[in-house]
Amino acid sequence: MRYAIIGDIHSAKQDLEKVLADIRKIAPDAALVSTGDLFECTISKRRMTDKKFEFLTDVMLLPDGFVELLTFPSVIGNQEERILFITETEDPLLGMLSAMPERMELGAAEIIHGHQFEWGGDPWSLLKAEVTKPLTFYGHSHRSGMICEGVEDEQVNFGKTYKMDNRQTLVNVGAVIHDREWVLYDSISNTVMFMKTQ
Repeated sequence: MRYAIIGDIHSAKQDLEKVLADIRKIAPDAALVSTGDLFECTISKRRMTDKKFEFLTDVMLLPDGFVELLTFPSVIGNQEERILFITETEDPLLGMLSAMPERMELGAAEIIHGHQFEWGGDPWSLLKAEVTKPLTFYGHSHRSGMICEGVEDEQVNFGKTYKMDNRQTLVNVGAVIHDREWVLYDSISNTVMFMKTQ
């Protein structure tokens, strides 16, 4: 089965529309899934208090027609977690966010947003990841990349097919927002291809 994996949309409707059109053209048979951060929370971690908001439009960017584009499953990102923490409302969209799982299995692979991992250093990067499958797709840093057995590929080539093996591999699918990046994963041939929409 083929999967089109996207992430870090951050309410960027135009970027998402372009990526979805690209996926429909290149891999119309692929099941679409997301690594989270569908929405942009407008309240930063530093500005968070005990205050609870009643209206989602007070805490997140919601462009007209954006929610209607979200027809695919997604794991929860740190933006969704923050939105859930600072709102108390009967809005059904909040129910959708609270139902998002932390991890999702794609056969022998898994998806997680990645904010659960340990990050740091200069430049800021992934330091440690606890995973449950040999192949893990994630996002969070907005940087396409691949780490195999702890060694990071210096630069991924868009459009190139990477053959996966039994080694522990982490694949960052990049960001929809600004970069319009996504990954095509074939679970039968066990291959990954990094894609960039113009």
